[in-house]
This record gives sequence, C-alpha cells and structure tokens, in this order.
Amino acid sequence: MDRTKIIGCLIFLLASCEQKTHMIRVGSKNFTEQVVLGEIVAQHLENRLHEKIARSLNLGGTLLAQQALLNREIDVYPEYSGTALAMVLKAPRDTNLKAEYARRFHLAWLEPLGIDNGFAMVVRRSVEFKTLSDAARVPWALGVGYEFERRADGLAALKSVYGLQLKGSPKTMDLGLLYKAIEQGQVDMIAANATDGVLSKMDLKILEDDRHAFPSYEVSLVAREELLSARPEVGAALQELAGKFTNAKMQELNYQVDVEHRAVGVVAGGFLRAAGLN
Repeated sequence: MDRTKIIGCLIFLLASCEQKTHMIRVGSKNFTEQVVLGEIVAQHLENRLHEKIARSLNLGGTLLAQQALLNREIDVYPEYSGTALAMVLKAPRDTNLKAEYARRFHLAWLEPLGIDNGFAMVVRRSVEFKTLSDAARVPWALGVGYEFERRADGLAALKSVYGLQLKGSPKTMDLGLLYKAIEQGQVDMIAANATDGVLSKMDLKILEDDRHAFPSYEVSLVAREELLSARPEVGAALQELAGKFTNAKMQELNYQVDVEHRAVGVVAGGFLRAAGLN
C-alpha cells in the first residue's frame, strides 16, 4: 500500500474514532422553556442511545447558541422559526428554513415539535372580543415587555396591522410583572408569549391574531449535519420528539418549573413518561 493510501486510511480511522468517542452535547438558550426542552432532548437521547449526554443549558441568547453549534461546542438545541428568520438568517417569512440552514451552515432544521410560542395579546377572559381586529375598535391600557416594545415584529407590527388604540403610552416592564399588572388592573391587555406557564392557570385568554401581524415561532431542533450523518440513530431519536408537544403542554411544563419550583430534570422525565418515550 502506498503512502497516500496509508494516510487516507489513518484519517478515516481517526475520524471514525472521533465520532464514536464524541460525547453528544445538548444546548439551550437562557430561559425556562429552552432549558426544559434541552433537558427533555438530553434525557430522551440518553434513553435511546444508552450513553451519557452532556448538557450546555442556559447558554445565553440566540446568536450565542447558534455560534456554539457552528463551533461544535454543542450538537443540537431548540430554536424558533420566527427567531431563526429574523435574527439568524435575516430573511423574509417565506424562506425555507430547512434548505437555508443546510446551505448556509450545514445544519439540519428538524420537524417542528408542535409548539408555536409567538407573541400573544392577552386580556381577561370576561372581555367580549375574540380577535385583535375586534379589539382594535376600543382603546386599551397596554402592558409590554422591553423586547416587544423594541422589535419590528412586536409593538410596531401590532400598531401597523391593527391600528390598535391605546390609553396613553404602553407601560413597559419586566415580563414577570405583566401578569401581576393585568391581575391588579394596572393594564387591561398585555403582550405575552403563547406558552407562558401562568396562562394555563389565570382567568385570561389570547386574542386571535386574525391578520397575522406576528410571525410564527414554531419550535424545532437544530442539529449538526455531520453528527446526524455519522450517527443516524441520533437523528432518528430526535425525530421521535416531533409533534409530541402542544402549547398547552408547554404552558404546563413552564408552570411546573417557574411557579411550582419543580426541578427541571424531574419535569422533563415526567413529560417523557407521559409521552411514552421513556
């Protein structure tokens, strides 16, 4: 065998060895829903692959998580379609995420989990209106988070699409205070997120975004193509989670962690058992 072939064989063997010894690492961003989803992914992979899965949960924001994936510091993490389009790809809503992630980054955008955590305009359940078009007929005392106030697909989109009338300027506050503000009557509408845990417990409802002012924020797992190609069983395990969630279920999981202060590992394990994935 000539020297070139020997070197080629050694490179192949080293690459194969690296793939077999590489500990898969699951990442997440730095808020409850992401950490819960990351832990669910990690436990599910451990159950299916019968090997230890490393965790890098609570990494930070979108761009930090994306860069960690590109740097091979993590192998998979949950991402939102609207966030991927606006912050990562900087592309219009009709962009094919799966194709663009593969073309630009060699990353696999997997099938949606079943969660759509978009912006949600929330009012008391006693309010007669069902849609934002209906609600636009009267003025509102609006409470918003700092991000919603700044983003083009947040307050600006709400005003542009619906011409929502306001009673003075929106009251801007930390997200955790919005529900207390509407409960205490300081505001009568808040800009929340569709999977907030307390939505499942308080006497509130989400007004339908009937003119589609806000983009979809479907959650999918993003993984390194290189890993999925080398180890097809990893991709098969990840795909098992597709469609296993609903917004109501995610609200419940978030509530267990944020309000009931249950351990993330316990909540994740309970979800997998209930879904028949343990």
